[in-house]
Amino acid sequence: MAENKHGKILIVDDNEDLLKAAKMYLKRQFAQVDIEKNPEAIPALMGNEDYDVILLDMNFTKDVSSGSEGYYWLERILQIDPSSVVVLITAYGDIQMAVKAIKAGATDFVLKPWENEKLLATLFSAMRLRESRDVIETLKFKNQEINQEINDRFSEIIGQSSAMQKIFQTIDRVARTDANVLILGENGTGKEVMARAIHRNSARQHENFVAVDLGSITETLFESELFGHKKGSFTDAKEDRAGRFELANNGTLFLDEIGNLSMPLQAKLLTVLQNRKVSRVGSNKETPINIRLICATNMPLYEMVKENRFRQDLLYRINTIEVEVPSLRDRFEDIPLLANHFLKHYAAKYEKSLTKISEAAMTRMHKHHWPGNIRELQHSIERAVILSNSSVLQPEDFNFSSNGGGGGKEDSQLSLEQYNLEEVEKLLIRKVLKKYNGNITQAATELGLTRSSLYRRLEKYGL
Repeated sequence: MAENKHGKILIVDDNEDLLKAAKMYLKRQFAQVDIEKNPEAIPALMGNEDYDVILLDMNFTKDVSSGSEGYYWLERILQIDPSSVVVLITAYGDIQMAVKAIKAGATDFVLKPWENEKLLATLFSAMRLRESRDVIETLKFKNQEINQEINDRFSEIIGQSSAMQKIFQTIDRVARTDANVLILGENGTGKEVMARAIHRNSARQHENFVAVDLGSITETLFESELFGHKKGSFTDAKEDRAGRFELANNGTLFLDEIGNLSMPLQAKLLTVLQNRKVSRVGSNKETPINIRLICATNMPLYEMVKENRFRQDLLYRINTIEVEVPSLRDRFEDIPLLANHFLKHYAAKYEKSLTKISEAAMTRMHKHHWPGNIRELQHSIERAVILSNSSVLQPEDFNFSSNGGGGGKEDSQLSLEQYNLEEVEKLLIRKVLKKYNGNITQAATELGLTRSSLYRRLEKYGL
């Protein structure tokens, strides 16, 4: 049984008999039990050990009954380590004082003389809380690392065209405010990149950036995903879960594809945005939220308002500032910059010695219509890098349509170009699945997709 013991406990009390009795009982349950009569030793002890739980007496001999010493040392402990879990030791007549201390940051209290089983239950509960806090801190750190990695990838929006210069100026002015932003633009133009740039240059840059693809959330899971839920509130609710609004609290919430929301879901979203409070599914408790809201869509919201398919009051709520991202057709002069950026990235990723794109290939790129915008250009470069056997990309390395000049919008041209884009996606999915021996989770992570999105594509392409 000894090898199963874990947890470090510190007990601070000026009653030596109590300390010895507590240590004798608890050392059978925990890996380490330290005792100390003098509270002045607490900072040194905490400097040497990372305690899971600290049992702290409320009254010491210097101040027999007011509890002020207990409050003082509780505050000192939390200053040293804000995640400390402190359980107070107090007499029956001091319960009101203990409750006050809990409001000040203590976790729980035990009455003396205590019952051993109740003491043990309280300590185990406190340890679980400490473990939960450690997990949360780890996840928060990982999230910061992920956000930093993503931000590093998009540390600069690539473009020198006049259209992009206007975007840069708008982002510079808007980012420093807390105004809600609506980003409009075709699919593949980089709306999320713009949203991240606004967040990165805002006063909230050190808080979370939470992105939500509203187009992929079903009606039945909308409230759970955005507002959270309580354990048991529906069949699959096996634990309490915070929604995206809570996760983005004090940071930025990015709602992509907002034009896909049904009218009933628009009403629910509007209520939360107006009240600035969320209630988890299965709970009546309201949690205040403080977010910077950025929305994006490729749909004509103003026309949808006229057709009663989008609420006008919601549109007014989300479009304090509008940013319209230009299509690649409207910024052709940026194609060489973008293409060479993607070439460098994918040549390194796939360990290819490719160094440039030929003038002939670049000319073909300028003649192509790019209905998929930057995303299509990115996939085209990746495909070309994968298939090329030389150090310079040539026109034959790209799968452009034979009539793809001039930027026309004929249906035949668009359908052929869309087909080419889908072929690139199919090729990439097959390659990544092979790389991970068919592991869906790992493949989805590398492709930047959810498992369900990857399954849909597998079914679509018959893979």
